[in-house]
Amino acid sequence: MNTTTSTAAPQQLRVSRRATLWRHVIVVALAAALVGIFAQYVHGQWSAMHKWNRAFGDASLVLVTLSFGIGPLSRIYRRSVRLVPYRRELGIYAFVLALVHGIIILVGWVEFDLMRLFGFEFHPQLQRYVMFQSGFGLGNAIGILALVLALLLAATSSDFALRKLGASGWKFIQMGALPLWWLTVAHVAYFLYAHFLSFHRQTPDPNPLQIPFAILVVAVLILRTTSYVRTVRSQNRRAQRGNTSDSAPA
Repeated sequence: MNTTTSTAAPQQLRVSRRATLWRHVIVVALAAALVGIFAQYVHGQWSAMHKWNRAFGDASLVLVTLSFGIGPLSRIYRRSVRLVPYRRELGIYAFVLALVHGIIILVGWVEFDLMRLFGFEFHPQLQRYVMFQSGFGLGNAIGILALVLALLLAATSSDFALRKLGASGWKFIQMGALPLWWLTVAHVAYFLYAHFLSFHRQTPDPNPLQIPFAILVVAVLILRTTSYVRTVRSQNRRAQRGNTSDSAPA
C-alpha cells in the first residue's frame, strides 16, 4: 500500500474544505457590506421596509452579476481564473439575499396578501379583488420565477450535487444561470424605471441606481460578447492547426 497516496488524499480534502470555508466567509462579508452600503448611502431616505427590501435586492443583483460575469472574464483575462471557484458562493448568497428581499416585500409591503403581490387590490364596493397595478404584478411574477430558478441553481451548487446528477445533468441545470440573469434584469428594470410612473399618485425622485444599472447591463453584454468572439477565434485557430498537421506530407 502506498502510504504517501493514502495520507495525501485526506490532506487535500482538508485544504479544499478550508478554501471553501474561506470563500463563504469572503462572500458573506461582501454581501453584508453591500447591504449596509445600499441601505445607508443609497436608500436611507426611504421607510425601513423600502430601504431594506431595496438594499437586499440590490446586493443580490451585484452578487448575481459577479457570479454571471466571472466565467466570461476568465476567458478574456487568464489571471482571473482564480476567481472561478467563487461563482458557487456568489450564486448561493445571491439567492439568500433575494429570498430576504422577497420576504420583506411579502411581510411589509403586501402584508401576506398574495393577491396584492400580483397587482390586485380589494374593492370594498364590488366586494372582490380588481386589477390595480398590472405592472407590479408582472414584475413580481418575474421576480418569483427568478427566485425559484435561483433556488434550483443554489441547491445544486455543490460537489455532492455534481456527483449525484452527473456532469451532463449538472451542467444542464447550471445553464439556468443565463435565464436567471435576464429574469433578474427584467425584474429590476421594471422597479427602477417604470413602477413609480403613475398618474394617480405622486412620482418620487428617480432612483439613483438607474444609470449604474444600465451601465452594468451593457458591461455584462460587452463582456460576454467579447468572451464569445475570443472563444470562437481560439477554436477556429486550433481547428486550422489541426487541418494543417493532418494535410502535411508524411
